[in-house]
Amino acid sequence: MRKIGHLTLILAAVLCSTATFAQTEKGNMLVGANLGNIGGTFQNGANRFNLNLTPKLGWFIKDDIAIGGEVKLGLSTGDGSTAFTYGVGAFGRYYIKDKKVEVSKRARWFLEANAGINGVNTKAGDISTNTNGLGIGFGPGLAYFITPNVGLEALLKYDLTVGFGSSTTAHAVGVNVGFQIYLPTSKAKQIYREERANMKK
Repeated sequence: MRKIGHLTLILAAVLCSTATFAQTEKGNMLVGANLGNIGGTFQNGANRFNLNLTPKLGWFIKDDIAIGGEVKLGLSTGDGSTAFTYGVGAFGRYYIKDKKVEVSKRARWFLEANAGINGVNTKAGDISTNTNGLGIGFGPGLAYFITPNVGLEALLKYDLTVGFGSSTTAHAVGVNVGFQIYLPTSKAKQIYREERANMKK
């Protein structure tokens, strides 16, 4: 219970921060997740449920350029078929700083690409189809900062998996929505140290 209270205070401090909009500077980090195709159709004889989640953790190695790691998990089930997707790998982002494409002072366009190990496994009745191997993806996105440290985002992504299995390739295009929290690395380390100290009390 104490841990939940500490995490709530940290999140509140981040959301209420009055720092300037310098989220994408070198030395900052981002942590969050993209959610894609979440929902379901509930109809007699044709129920279907979809859930995709991609947690991310990255660091800005230069102004407007971030690299990091991500994990992909997805499930689609219903109407006699089930599809499970997974992946682990690295991603890179480039945030565009150009007033010609600016839609708001609070918004930033970005380009994202990823590479790693992916799998797409589908079962419909007695028929199974799977592709496991190299996964790559890329697409444009838009981050809208609701506070100086928290951005809501939409990402249009094309994903390709090439490898082995009953099918050698799998393609997917989707719109992902999610959020990212942007923090200076020093601030993240300070929060971590404070939490470790509180847990020892």
